This record gives sequence, C-alpha cells and structure tokens, in this order.
Amino acid sequence: MLQWMLLPFKRYAEFSGRSRRMEYWSFILLNVIVYIVLGGIMVAGGFNLATMTNPAAMSDPAVVSEGPGAVFYLGAGLLGLYALAILVPSIAVVVRRLHDRDMSGWWYLGVIVASMIPFVGFIAGIAFLVLMFLPGTPGPNRFGPDPKDPASAEVFA
Repeated sequence: MLQWMLLPFKRYAEFSGRSRRMEYWSFILLNVIVYIVLGGIMVAGGFNLATMTNPAAMSDPAVVSEGPGAVFYLGAGLLGLYALAILVPSIAVVVRRLHDRDMSGWWYLGVIVASMIPFVGFIAGIAFLVLMFLPGTPGPNRFGPDPKDPASAEVFA
C-alpha cells in the first residue's frame, strides 16, 4: 500500500500515461493522514478555534497574550511546505486518473472553474468525485496501455 501512496511522488510531474484508482486513492489517504498529523501538531501548539472566532475573547488581553505557541507555527510551516510539495503531484495524478477514464486532463481545469460557481460547483464536485471512483477503460486507450494489465505496462517502473 505504501508503494501506491508514494508512486505519485516518483511520477512527480508526469502528466502523460494513466493512473489506477489504487494509486489515486492511496495518495489521497496519505494526504489525509499527513494533514491530520500536522493539524494535531497545530492543536498541540495552542491553536484554539473558539478563541479565534469569538470577538469578545480576542479583546481580552489574557487570551490574546496566550496565543499560539512555537509548536503551532512549526506545524503551520510544515503544513504549508507539504501543501506546496504535493501541488504538482496532486494535479498530475488527477490528470493521469482522467486519462485512465479516456478523458482529457483539461476536464480538471473545467471542474476547477465550475467549482467557482455557487450551485454548479457543488454538482461539479459530486460529478468529479464519481469520476474518480469509476474504473478505468479496460485495455489500452489513446493515453497509453492499461495499468491494470501487468503484461502490457510496468506500473512501478
């Protein structure tokens, strides 16, 4: 399972070819785990959403002086660095996943643009999620050989 999680990092900026559902969802699982861990570090460092959203608490000098500690900023910095590190592999694995469905990677840009429209964005998000759950086209397609067929493609090459 770990090899599937790390495969998008090995194929860092490779926008050609196809990616299986296993590769995509394992990468998503890795990202969720990392975000939970880094969020836990931020909470342990003093991040308190209740005091940040309560205007009365922010005017209290005792609450403001407590503030988040150094561990919070460490977690926030690591979270920002990780978000930057996975930006390109995340886009690449989505494009390859769309290629597995025999769709152009430009559909991803269409979903991003559609997500900026209030109600349409919700529908586009649901449709995109369904697309990511659907199996790829069996056999080779215009984007390459079938990654599920070990005879025709080297998945972990």
